[in-house]
Amino acid sequence: MPLTRVYLVLTTDDLDALAGGGAVGPAPRPAHAVTSALGRPGLTTDEEELEHAAWLAAADEAVGATAGGRTRRVIGSADVDAATVVHPTSPDVPSRVEISAPLERRRFVSFHVDEEPGATDVADLLWYDVTELDDVRALASGS
Repeated sequence: MPLTRVYLVLTTDDLDALAGGGAVGPAPRPAHAVTSALGRPGLTTDEEELEHAAWLAAADEAVGATAGGRTRRVIGSADVDAATVVHPTSPDVPSRVEISAPLERRRFVSFHVDEEPGATDVADLLWYDVTELDDVRALASGS
């Protein structure tokens, strides 16, 4: 089955669920991905640039989820079955999609976490491998 890379804002509860063997849900879950509204590779840009634009949209969305700047943004990158990616007919942003199934830990490929609480620039987001979930949880919880 084809896979689609999605980018979604994660909370500390989401991270705890993943660490405990659970899934990120409930479905539907808002996310960002390369969509036809965002563009098509080869026409104006390449796939990597479109994925970066979707990731940026998730990072922008996460700014509003940082409890007034007291917490860190956490973005998860996941590869999901393309059949679970729903494209809204009138998205609020071009990269907006919804995931119609809970996301298990095995679907995640990386996490991106602010270096400092309250950061808003994408340059402040650090990359973490999925195997570093405990480190991501510690940063997100302020430990």
